[in-house]
Amino acid sequence: MKLLTRLAAIIALTGPLHAGTLHVRDADTIVVDGKPVRLNGIDAPELDTRSGQDAKRWMVNYLRGKSISCELNSERTYDRWVGVCYADGEDVGAAVIAAGHALDCARYSGGRYKNLETRAARSRLKRAKYCR
Repeated sequence: MKLLTRLAAIIALTGPLHAGTLHVRDADTIVVDGKPVRLNGIDAPELDTRSGQDAKRWMVNYLRGKSISCELNSERTYDRWVGVCYADGEDVGAAVIAAGHALDCARYSGGRYKNLETRAARSRLKRAKYCR
């Protein structure tokens, strides 16, 4: 019975997720209705850096007042579900990269955001080793 309950919970979280409440942890993790979501394919700076703080501030301002939905892919990393989230229909990961606050993590994105990286971000931000 425990396996069926766990399987039902996983299935419930692999579909769409719509925000009633939203919290920004950093530029690649948001919490939607209490469920942490790691933005798939996004390589954002850590919060212990100035770039990380700037990226989080940008994300908070960008998401403010928007309707958020996420498509989860059933994968998990640490305490987070993994997926692509949308703010008023726009891909949040694409937006944070295009704004120069994160880089594409091709290992997980398949390179779908590479063309959105800014020259300034490529020179300023350090790409995570697991994204190379």
